Amino acid sequence: MKRGLAMAPAVAVTAAPAPEVQPLRTEFDFVLPRGYVDEDGTVHREGTMRLATARDELSPLYDGRVRERPEYLSVVLLARVVTRLGTVEKITDWVIEHLFASDLAFLQDLYRRINQEGHTRAAVTCPECTHEFAVDIAAGRLGE
Repeated sequence: MKRGLAMAPAVAVTAAPAPEVQPLRTEFDFVLPRGYVDEDGTVHREGTMRLATARDELSPLYDGRVRERPEYLSVVLLARVVTRLGTVEKITDWVIEHLFASDLAFLQDLYRRINQEGHTRAAVTCPECTHEFAVDIAAGRLGE
């Protein structure tokens, strides 16, 4: 060692843990405000909606019902992306057409949130302590 030069002490270097990567969420559970009532009178409220693909959004444009009445697009589109509704075996346009208006509006809003905004989480602030946190607004019924 040369005189006048001090050796720096050895420092242990540890790698910071890699940030946790959240897997892509493609399905979202929901509970309808009122529920679909089938021919037997059974009410079906719990369901699942998946993310829409480009094909889901393009295919209905070739449907004659949609060309004739553009407002029918949401019915055809929701029938494609709602994958489960209670014990209903197949979600069809007919099922979506027979939802209560409030349930249709709920599904249209959920579709918009998960497909256009990319998530169903909302930032909220506690009015008492002003603590900020996120809540999943698709996890339960509106207002809960």
